[in-house]
Amino acid sequence: MSNTKQTLKTLAQARRGALVPGAFNALSARVIEDLGFEAIYVTGAGVTNMHFALPDQGFMGLHEIAEHTARIRDAVELPLIVDADTGFGNALNVHHTVRVLERAGADCIQLEDQVAPKRCGHFSGKAVISAEEAVDKIKAAVDARHDDDLLIMARTDAAATLGFEAAVERAQQMAEAGADILFVEAVTQAEQVRALPRRLAAPQLMNMVIGGKTPIFNAEQLATLGFGLVLYANAALQGAVMGMQKALRVLRDERELQETSGLVTPFAERQRLVGKPAWDALEQRYR
Repeated sequence: MSNTKQTLKTLAQARRGALVPGAFNALSARVIEDLGFEAIYVTGAGVTNMHFALPDQGFMGLHEIAEHTARIRDAVELPLIVDADTGFGNALNVHHTVRVLERAGADCIQLEDQVAPKRCGHFSGKAVISAEEAVDKIKAAVDARHDDDLLIMARTDAAATLGFEAAVERAQQMAEAGADILFVEAVTQAEQVRALPRRLAAPQLMNMVIGGKTPIFNAEQLATLGFGLVLYANAALQGAVMGMQKALRVLRDERELQETSGLVTPFAERQRLVGKPAWDALEQRYR
């Protein structure tokens, strides 16, 4: 998968605001790829919400995210950024996490500096570990990778508890420790968004959380500012939930649901997305 790693590195370094939607399973990843996006984010919040029906508060473990990464890697050819939360422990756990997710097919592994159990970056009540421990965990991640092209993304949540200046300083320290991409999470002011590309030299990702704490900029605006990647981690999830609610509400109230309703994907389109024609051809080949 070196080519996907190099593709992702090029995307980040181009600083043109490449949109990266989040996938919560293999089919959502297939839809993202089918619509022409250039990279996929394997979202920890999405896996937690969609597969456990739980909030993003540290309930996902390494096994779950590795399993989903492997399934998504098998379904799509796009670069994968994988949300590894805090690395599931200390620096030694981070070392193990990177090895596992690299084998599962990650092209970039995101690690954050929250105290475990972590929580969504746009929730209240966050706490972060010391800068020294955060840096050591990034060093462990860099040392653990077998393929030098595997990217490490360092996320800091320090803005919420220590302030914007502390978050910038911490991100810089993470870059010096070897992080390839920086992610300063949940800044709350438009001027802070504008300042980050001026303050930090490494390629950066900006997270646009629909309904979150960060002011929304469109991808063109973020590209002009100099962000490499623009994350919409749970746009697909929120769209899927709304779609389910709309379709099932009609089914409940009208006691039927037609393909022509505009509320469901046509049967043939669903089969196309899951590759049924190719499987049919394969079946014929082996008869």
